[in-house]
Amino acid sequence: MPRRTSTETRAFPAWRRRLALLAALAVAGTTLVAGAVPAGAATTRYQAEQASLSGGAVMATEHAGYTGSGFVGGYTDGNKGAATTTFAVTASSSGPHTLALRYANGTGSAKTLTLLVDGSAQQVTLQPTAGWSTWAAQSAVVTLSAGSHSVAYRFGSADSGNVNLDGLDVTDSGGSSGADYGPGPTFQAEAATLAGGAAVATDHTGYSGSGFVGGFTDGNAGSASITFKVQVTTTGAKDLTFRYANGTGSARTLSLYDGGTRLAQLSLPATASWDTWSTVTHAATLGAGNHDLRLAYGSGDNGNVNLDRLDVTANVPGQPAGPGEAENAYRSGSAAVASSTGGFAGSGYVGGFTATGARVLRTVQAGTTGTATATFTFATPGGARTLDLLVNGRVTGQVAFSSGSGWRTVTASVPVRAGVNTVGLRAANAGNDVLIDSLVVSGETGVAERGATAPYTQYEAEAGTTNGTTLTPSRTYGTVQAESSGRSAVRLDAVGEKVSVTLTAPASGLVVRHSIPDDAAGTGQTSPLAVYANGTKLKDVTLSSAHGWVYGDYPFHNDPALGSAHRFYDELRFEIPEQPAGTVITLQKDSGAVAHIDIDLVEAERVAPALTAPAGAVSVTSHGATSGGGDDTAAFTAAVTAARSAGVPLWIPAGTFHVNTAIQVSDVAIFGAGPWHSVVVGTGRAGGFYATGGGVTIADVAILGSATVRDDENGQAAIEGDFTGETLLQNIWMQHTKVGLWVRPGSRDVLAVGLRVRDTYADGVNLRSGVLNTQVTQSTFRNTGDDSLAMWSDGAAVSGSVFSFNTVQAPALANGLAVYGGGGGNRVEDNLVADTVNAAAGIAVSTRFGVPFTGTTTVQRNTLTRTGSREPNWPAELGALWIYADVHAIDAPIVVRDLTIRDSTYAGVLVSWQKSIRQVSLDRVAITGSGTYGIEAHATGSATFANTTVSGSGTGGLLNDMGFVLDRLGGNSGF
Repeated sequence: MPRRTSTETRAFPAWRRRLALLAALAVAGTTLVAGAVPAGAATTRYQAEQASLSGGAVMATEHAGYTGSGFVGGYTDGNKGAATTTFAVTASSSGPHTLALRYANGTGSAKTLTLLVDGSAQQVTLQPTAGWSTWAAQSAVVTLSAGSHSVAYRFGSADSGNVNLDGLDVTDSGGSSGADYGPGPTFQAEAATLAGGAAVATDHTGYSGSGFVGGFTDGNAGSASITFKVQVTTTGAKDLTFRYANGTGSARTLSLYDGGTRLAQLSLPATASWDTWSTVTHAATLGAGNHDLRLAYGSGDNGNVNLDRLDVTANVPGQPAGPGEAENAYRSGSAAVASSTGGFAGSGYVGGFTATGARVLRTVQAGTTGTATATFTFATPGGARTLDLLVNGRVTGQVAFSSGSGWRTVTASVPVRAGVNTVGLRAANAGNDVLIDSLVVSGETGVAERGATAPYTQYEAEAGTTNGTTLTPSRTYGTVQAESSGRSAVRLDAVGEKVSVTLTAPASGLVVRHSIPDDAAGTGQTSPLAVYANGTKLKDVTLSSAHGWVYGDYPFHNDPALGSAHRFYDELRFEIPEQPAGTVITLQKDSGAVAHIDIDLVEAERVAPALTAPAGAVSVTSHGATSGGGDDTAAFTAAVTAARSAGVPLWIPAGTFHVNTAIQVSDVAIFGAGPWHSVVVGTGRAGGFYATGGGVTIADVAILGSATVRDDENGQAAIEGDFTGETLLQNIWMQHTKVGLWVRPGSRDVLAVGLRVRDTYADGVNLRSGVLNTQVTQSTFRNTGDDSLAMWSDGAAVSGSVFSFNTVQAPALANGLAVYGGGGGNRVEDNLVADTVNAAAGIAVSTRFGVPFTGTTTVQRNTLTRTGSREPNWPAELGALWIYADVHAIDAPIVVRDLTIRDSTYAGVLVSWQKSIRQVSLDRVAITGSGTYGIEAHATGSATFANTTVSGSGTGGLLNDMGFVLDRLGGNSGF
């Protein structure tokens, strides 16, 4: 269990779902709307090859599966801005009509075209199909008058094109207002079927469509309901997103049904007022056909909410939200998602750039270093506006958003690096608002579906070739295997023994995770290790056990007499002459200095060239800092003061600089030449940076501590702070410090990207009490001495915070990721966790400390491999996913979906213990191989299970010894 630390004493145990259709856009002559269409309405097929083709669009037949005599291709990049297919459509009556475009998209990613109805435009998104011979349909609902109309699909200048078109089905819905089944994706509440006192109203502002539905009052308890009639074309996972207002001041509930089957009790957290709207999403698997999706004020609900609409969108397991959409990017300051202005793509847009400091940042993966083009889709309802362009924390220019009507695009050049970048906008002053619908960077590549997209390639020693000993896999605490990645390693215990791996990509930097024996005093010893490339010796490097090996009970010490040795590993990084792919890297024991060397893994990467200083930056060397010299604390402090006073960045050039305490920073940007080049080394158990206030950026440095043991009173974090806004921490290597990043109580608006946290003595990252709107993404963690990532609501709720796309390996103590209480909007998503060691789950959702849960906590699209472990102090065997009601009951929504659990040490899912647990839902959870039970429940309360499967359990599928209620909603097996 986690034991928390900072400068005060602490002791306690350890995008691609939503590229939706455009919302309502009213223009002269034609109104584009979204709604439902009768299942029995007349449909007319218009073949694309018989339509009017222009701008390079041409008939083709080389892919199978089309209807008619062919299909239309030519929507290639060479025809961007021109390729168009125009259908002459006749509407027999006035009213809503469904336009279902049959298309193929074998590119592997979502593409866009512009739909023009009688010249009125909106952008439509065409999701990828399985191949060029696989066809799908994209539907939009438009209002047409009786008579002839022009319906065209154009590869516009703001589109991504590269699709084929087969035909257009036009369905005349006969003026239906939504009482019949339709394909969506948007269903207005006022057009749905209402019963029991539910009624259309317009007395509050901010709704979409022509009104909203109220009447879910206590007087209508047990009877008020709204039914959306939804037509599903293919069986699959769907997100059901309800837009609502709740001005009561507390969370309210309604029950969701699919026909007669109860799917869930939805919790709808309070909104700021009855004129403020929010959304709640339920993931469900819907079969092909018609569905009556009903929200009811049931006997177990407390109702008293208003409903605006339902959005039904595909939920692709394992996929993040749609790339490029601004509403999926990180936002802070006054920047916020909105949807009241029509015509946007996706589920909304970002506005609120009226105040200084408002910002939106996307994490972008670039394949190569160079200059790319960023394209912004925007609107300026209040007139022209200029915003700062931010790239990797640096202001690289400004983007001018011109005045005008409707959604338009503007481009800017951005200097990107190979790997992870942040690209976005910031308001440098107050002014007119800008609405940002999307931000797309040319040449960006896809990120890993789960876990961090790291700059290195990892090679397991046991998967290489060796004449040493491959250690038998084990999870027994106190063995080196239990702390090894993959639970095995290679031991070199004789001179001449070696282990070799073959590079799959060029590399000039290596990291070796190793363990050598400690000395008798517990202070560590050293050993050389020889490094060869294709048999030629490159160098000897020096391994040390000074940062490994601790003993006794928590918080552990460096005294071997205490016994219970563990935390055997440390990591060494070093550069080598660049080696091409195919090179055999060999690590060899050429000395008898120590009895043995254990090698767990090797990471290899191409070290990026040193970055250059921002224009006008103040260098720490100009104030007396000397690389490799003595104490540079005073020089750093003076340089920070000078940079802040001048309003320019602080520059840490390539070199190794030493500080004896945390450098105090506020309202300043600090840049280094890169974490392989600019290194700040702490003294003893101190060093790093301590931030106060807002406007702090720290990027492109390594912060290496000198700690050898945990010291809660005197140890310092690599970065700690009271952050009040507009903070970016990016591309930072943190090692041998007490904590990697400690975000102090009450902080807000912190974005951490690309952290590499290794060998800390406490947490990797901790969001400590009352933290708001903070995200840690695309970061990697290994051998942390407490939770690798924790949201710790101790005294005040952490809210609106996210851990996403992170990779966690072998935390020495406590959980991979943990959420300890908290307010609404906290999310743990798209992460990988492997090989937890002691007193640990892969993911823990717990009221072990602090405040209870309020609002919704979402755990989605994560993978847990060889996780769970034993808590020896209780004792207890912890599951891969652990939902734990300890100090407080769990009675707020915990949403778990798209979770993969593999080879759990004990239970796959553990639900415990002494307080009740309710409003927990599990959907699409796959538990494959668990040491004991697939699901183990030692609690009172209930949870819903849908599409949850258990297989390969060592003891059985289910243990339920306290009467916990499993509400089985279908699609379950094995328990």
